[in-house]
Amino acid sequence: MSGFLPKGLFGQTLLALLVGLVISHAAGSWIYTMDREQAVRAVGGFAAAQRITNLARLVEETPRESRERIVAALSDQTFRIALSAQPPAMNPGDDDAPVVDAIRDFLVDQLSLGPAQQARVSASWPAGSGGWHPMMGRGPMMHGFGAFGPFGRFRDLQVAVPLSDGQWLSFATALPQGGPAVSRQFLLSMGLMAVIILAISIWVVRRVTAPLASLSTAAEKLGNDLNAPPLPETGTVEMRQASRAFNTMQARLRSLVENRTRMLAAISHDLRTPLTLLRLRAEHVEDIPEREKMLANIAEMDSMIAATLEFARDESMAEPRRRTDLAALLASVVDDMADTGLPVAMAPAQPIVCECQPTTLKRALTNLIDNAVKYGKRAHATIRSTPHEVEITIDDEGPGIPEDELARVLQPFYRVEGSRSRETGGIGLGLAIATSIIQAHGGMLILSNRPDGGLRARVTLPVQAK
Repeated sequence: MSGFLPKGLFGQTLLALLVGLVISHAAGSWIYTMDREQAVRAVGGFAAAQRITNLARLVEETPRESRERIVAALSDQTFRIALSAQPPAMNPGDDDAPVVDAIRDFLVDQLSLGPAQQARVSASWPAGSGGWHPMMGRGPMMHGFGAFGPFGRFRDLQVAVPLSDGQWLSFATALPQGGPAVSRQFLLSMGLMAVIILAISIWVVRRVTAPLASLSTAAEKLGNDLNAPPLPETGTVEMRQASRAFNTMQARLRSLVENRTRMLAAISHDLRTPLTLLRLRAEHVEDIPEREKMLANIAEMDSMIAATLEFARDESMAEPRRRTDLAALLASVVDDMADTGLPVAMAPAQPIVCECQPTTLKRALTNLIDNAVKYGKRAHATIRSTPHEVEITIDDEGPGIPEDELARVLQPFYRVEGSRSRETGGIGLGLAIATSIIQAHGGMLILSNRPDGGLRARVTLPVQAK
């Protein structure tokens, strides 16, 4: 079930509002239907009571010998009237006292009946209701008709009114039902309200959640580029505070990296001065073998300082991105190295265009292919694209790397002793630089041992690097 639910904040918030809208509309429709039923019955009950009063007055003022004829003329199938010498029998089984009292009080007030003249009233509940209405309960309800609010709670009405000469005038009628509660106009109005509320909800939710999406995008860009433009401080008060804090954090990180680069540059400058003095002194050493060893150590220290400084600068500098054919970029690296006589080859590939930093990415690919040649005898590169990513693989034919060392070799200054010694070149920054560049493009570098021998470097890059 959870697989069909939206994952984003916008979708979940909109779904919650939509569910609330549906529930509120359903509850409102049900309340409207029940209230309409009550109102229709109350109006019908008031009209019936008023009609009984008027007819009772008419019969009372009519001569006794003419009453039968008038009663017969006034009676019909929906409003039956009878004249008798004795009070008629009522149905007391399901009478409700508040209803009976309300009708009796109304008749007494309108007909000016004395204490000895008591009207008889019987109000029966709708079939199957058991004397209980879910919208009204047992107490008398007022619905804009004074004491006739209880009329909204029953269907059949029987009334017997005493006349001044001892005769009884009885009435029997059925109160009107509510009729169809759902009409075209009702559905149209409810649908129109739902569309308006839904449109406003979408606009409000989108306006509230849009800054969150911008914050997420900015955080992703920050992981790849510290020089990305600051996040606009818009939206709600909380979102403006979050954007301001994010921009402050980005500025502090940028300052931290710049300070580290300046510190390394200063260290490099300060170390090269004594290294130059050591080189000058070593050249005056008369023992030639010892002098060569000293000069080699000094040159190695100088190259380590230069490589460290270059690594720090590469992380702090951001090359502009532009659309580049990655297949052509990889082919250029392979061709350049093959022209120098190195055993490098590449499988044919179709053009794959993607936004990237071509110079830095070319350096990362060069480092990977160079490592494959140095430590794996030869290198074979392939490139292919999928709907979501670009995959570059570089295979060699060397001894590979122990499984527990595959993740460590990507760290700066780490070398696998015995298989990649300092004598074969490098100080342990080639793979670290390649990893840093690839991660800055939003990709990954994964090393694995091939089943048939050798090491495989697998680079994955997003199709559209942000």
